[in-house]
Amino acid sequence: MAFPVRTCALVGRFSDPRIAESVGALLPHLAAKPVTVLVSEDAQVNSPQVQRVPEASFGSRADLVIAIGGDGTLLYAARLVARHGVPLLGVNRGRVGFLTDVMPQDMLGSVDAALRGELSCDERPLLAARLHSADGRLAEALALNDVVMQKHDTGRTLDFETRINGQFVNSHGGDGIIVATGTGSTAYALSCGGPIVEPHLPALVIAPICPHTLSDRPIVVSSGAVIEVALVERADTQAHVICDGALLGDFSAADRLEVRTAAERVRLLHPPGHDYYRLLRSKLHWGRGSFER
Repeated sequence: MAFPVRTCALVGRFSDPRIAESVGALLPHLAAKPVTVLVSEDAQVNSPQVQRVPEASFGSRADLVIAIGGDGTLLYAARLVARHGVPLLGVNRGRVGFLTDVMPQDMLGSVDAALRGELSCDERPLLAARLHSADGRLAEALALNDVVMQKHDTGRTLDFETRINGQFVNSHGGDGIIVATGTGSTAYALSCGGPIVEPHLPALVIAPICPHTLSDRPIVVSSGAVIEVALVERADTQAHVICDGALLGDFSAADRLEVRTAAERVRLLHPPGHDYYRLLRSKLHWGRGSFER
């Protein structure tokens, strides 16, 4: 990241009134600074202060990306810049905000600090998913939170197998399986009974989705593991693979899913005083008894 920042990109669903409110305050603030502001070509922003460019170019053109919305917005922004090392600043206009930890009232000050390079940079590991189709096609994607294999448009459960580093682990019956980073351990995997993993711990979470047997429990493995998933042939088996909420592809019994830690990392910017455990207390409503500090 170059300092001071000369070009920043804005990502968000600008048609949302809450996000439009924040963008409306941010654009004139940035106009007073020597900063070029990029938005996507179809962004619903009525301002002569912005340059409209393809979102795919954000990674190569921007020094900083500001994601305004919820965690889903930041995950989307991360996919745009993951291969370029462009840092992300998340302004929370969503519901939870594990990743977008700048509150709207602190936005302008945090943006100024980001432009000057004064915010702490937090590098988070990514997952690399590779979907090998039986016909030889290969689909690839990066994910900050998780890679999910799950049933598709059917009430039937899936039968599938998992392997780690080539060794057979288990045969599963259920709705699917999640492979999550420490960052993603507080997302979908948490709702499936998975553990909370500190984001910088070199570990991955494997969490079955609605397993048919009570003994099929989430496990934690090394971040160096290569995880493979394959469906067992069965009539009317329909599944797909999703990376951070984006469809990677359909998944059939003849296909193979491979997930490992990627070489790339995402760079998140945090305001001063960022405290991961305070974030957990706030978002998960811990420590609300009489002994809360």
